[in-house]
Amino acid sequence: MRKIILSSIVLALLLLACNQKNKETENTAKEMLAQSDEKYSCPMHPEETGKKGDVCKKCGMDLEPVKAEVAAEEKIEEITTVSDVVKASVSTEAIINSYLKIKNALSNDNSAEAAKVAADFSKAVEATKTDKIATELKDKYSKTTEEAKKQAALIVSNSGKIDQQRKYFAILSQKITSLIATFGTNKKLFQDYCPMYDQGKSGYWISEFKVIKNPYYGSEMLECGGMIKEIK
Repeated sequence: MRKIILSSIVLALLLLACNQKNKETENTAKEMLAQSDEKYSCPMHPEETGKKGDVCKKCGMDLEPVKAEVAAEEKIEEITTVSDVVKASVSTEAIINSYLKIKNALSNDNSAEAAKVAADFSKAVEATKTDKIATELKDKYSKTTEEAKKQAALIVSNSGKIDQQRKYFAILSQKITSLIATFGTNKKLFQDYCPMYDQGKSGYWISEFKVIKNPYYGSEMLECGGMIKEIK
């Protein structure tokens, strides 16, 4: 009887050990799979991708794991094809042109110029005719442009404080991107991104140049970043 009890205990211990081993093996397999699926890109040139251990073909930096998507409220709105009817309802060109002047001033590290051209942003919004905008889109247009004017005004009031201006420009860029995503544009533009700015959360901007001219770092890292897509 004692032998039977002892055998049962040994068997139970063996089963427990096997189950633990199986769990450890399963967890290891999951970790290996996750690592194999992990994407790597260059922190300076996000368009350069590869696997762990690779280096960037442009600058030679080690590729780093691509960061997880930021919170929903911080995501930049995706720019997709806009219908001709919606595009014809409002011309965004004056607003975009005013935005691009602010972007270029920040790229040139010119805080005073950024404030100067940002002062004209509200005028560009007010000069834009909106009478043909569909009723269901008027509210979005109004909220987007009002928030954009607010950020432009903050750029004006922070003349001489270029780091602060760049923070407001990041939010302004989100609003301009949203405007383009909704109403389109007739200009040839590029949507760019700097993974170094704000830990990769808000380093987006719209540019008329294919070459990267980073408004968040200026001459410090003028070419840092990459093009996400071309906007037609």
